[in-house]
Amino acid sequence: MNDSSVKKLSAKEKRYMVQDSDGLYLEILPSGTKSWKVRFTVNGTTIRKTLGRYPDISLKEARLRRDEIRIALVHGKAVDPSKGTFNALAEEWFERQVVPVRTDGHARTIRSRLDRLILPSLGDKDPGDITAPELLALLRRIEDQGHIETAHRVSQIVGQVLRYGIATGQAPHDITADLRGALIPRQPEHFPTLTDPDKIGELMRAIHSFSGSIIVRCAMLFQIYTAVRPGEMRKGEWKEIEGDLWKIPAERMKKRRNHLVPLSKQSMAVLDELRPFTGDSQFIFPSIRSKTRPISDATVNAALRRMGYAQSELTGHGFRAMFSTIANEHQWPSDVIELQLAHVDKNSVRAAYNHAELLDKRRELLQWWGDWLDEQEKEKR
Repeated sequence: MNDSSVKKLSAKEKRYMVQDSDGLYLEILPSGTKSWKVRFTVNGTTIRKTLGRYPDISLKEARLRRDEIRIALVHGKAVDPSKGTFNALAEEWFERQVVPVRTDGHARTIRSRLDRLILPSLGDKDPGDITAPELLALLRRIEDQGHIETAHRVSQIVGQVLRYGIATGQAPHDITADLRGALIPRQPEHFPTLTDPDKIGELMRAIHSFSGSIIVRCAMLFQIYTAVRPGEMRKGEWKEIEGDLWKIPAERMKKRRNHLVPLSKQSMAVLDELRPFTGDSQFIFPSIRSKTRPISDATVNAALRRMGYAQSELTGHGFRAMFSTIANEHQWPSDVIELQLAHVDKNSVRAAYNHAELLDKRRELLQWWGDWLDEQEKEKR
């Protein structure tokens, strides 16, 4: 291996390694990040230590650091495998724990927070050398700009990276545990919605009499009837509809898990009305300007504004809160509601059981929901 060959190494679909000598190797991630690592054995146990990223650390410097470790081992000195850089640890965590399981949009958000807010301050430090006051100072700077929620999210990311480092022997402890109570409390996230039956009835009548595009009108109805997230509705494809079941693939779900949505009679009616107009498109709700892409993420909210609903009164995402509130008020089992909303059960075994066993119950719930909405629409109280 030489400087020229290292520079030419490019990313592949999967992570791969290129060996140098005496335990030194270069790990190349799908993102293009190149990290120097060294493998050595202590008391029969193989240990891997991250030295840092290329080109921040040259081939010559990586070899020198490897040799320092070998000399230390020969003289019986302890070598701390966690003494790599936070930057290298964060890159490994991102490629292994974020990219495979998060949606592209969520992964981009995490990547942006790493690059803009975290790595410039912590990247070159050893994970074990970062202190709670040091991290708190970083988070306070974010708070001072008025970004309270972002400060909490950044703390979460740092904690996840450090906990991954603990599990892989690259970090000694998680300092974010020491920050509990130190940040400005975050405000609960509430999506503006309607919960009064009279108001919901007015909404349904307004949507059915919407004078804009049939695609937009059907999109609003379908999202309300199915209680899916706006992005899941927008990018829905005709091939995902199998009879009265909508099979949303994992790559389009926020939690990267396949999601089954039973379709009520009302949902099926929406699809039947729309099929003559968009059935030849890939997307159920294609853009008015081009059938090769879905409607934009602003379409439903723009239609609500046109119908007279203010941003503070109702949003497309608020349809889910409306469904959850009404279903809970009518005492539907919470696990059925949460599963329909695709909220992840922390108990993976229970989640798998629920997914298999509660489909019929969720079908009952969504049919009840469609019928209840019809009743509110008809009644002018």
